Amino acid sequence: MRELRGKPVADDLTQQLKTRIEKLAENGITPTLAIVRVGERADDLSYERGAQKRFAGAGADVQVHTLPADCSQADLENTLTMLSRDPAVDGILLFRPLPAQLSETRAKSFIDPAKDVDCFTDGGYAALLTGSGKACPPCTPAAVMELLDHYGIDLTGKRVTIVGRSLVVGKPLMLMMLAKNATVTVCHTRTADLPAECRRADILVACVGKAKMIDASYVREGQIVVDVGINVDEAGNLCGDVDYESVSAIAEAITPVPRGVGSITTAVLLKHVTECAERSAETN
Repeated sequence: MRELRGKPVADDLTQQLKTRIEKLAENGITPTLAIVRVGERADDLSYERGAQKRFAGAGADVQVHTLPADCSQADLENTLTMLSRDPAVDGILLFRPLPAQLSETRAKSFIDPAKDVDCFTDGGYAALLTGSGKACPPCTPAAVMELLDHYGIDLTGKRVTIVGRSLVVGKPLMLMMLAKNATVTVCHTRTADLPAECRRADILVACVGKAKMIDASYVREGQIVVDVGINVDEAGNLCGDVDYESVSAIAEAITPVPRGVGSITTAVLLKHVTECAERSAETN
């Protein structure tokens, strides 16, 4: 069994981006991300710290714009409008989910699609669907693609099963894998005989949001298993959607949780902001 860890992927990607960021710096440009955080959710704060560390180490910048958890829709929209109009900001990341009094549907229309680094806006998603090349895909499925590329896993002609159909991971990952010539099946919790569908795959991706749901009965020898899930088990430990202990004894390769796909996402975010800064520089 080969364990596909995320840190080497993230480190390699960051090193590649440093060269591009240095080239931008020669023209007085520093790739800049604006994070908009509503409230003080622990997972938001953790990701924020990780992004700040990753960007600082590569020569890029992160601005953090915080709003109280009880802020109004107008407060949020005004902040997003201001950042969309700010020429010094290359990318905007709004932490979600938002508090109940705020509308994500309305908020997304106040982000310039050219600065959408996590495919939150309708324009960003449409560009991803059409393959225009000007969209930043969501960071998590993009991290899956970076991982597969780093470890030399060619998707051409491969049977891929994705368990999970969310707009954040499952559906965009399907589009990205189709673009790499994989044959993709998207499953979910209501798929008939889900274990059998999973066993047919060459590459199995779990992004369903249920702790340790994918056990030994879902896999066969020779498979590559990518676990995108982040859950907490009954003992209070982080775990994925895959039962690592039982599946790792069968699969050819598997990503761990933690230390897997999740550890690549801030490097992907840095890539997206760098790409936005490069496009802006070309336009100007």
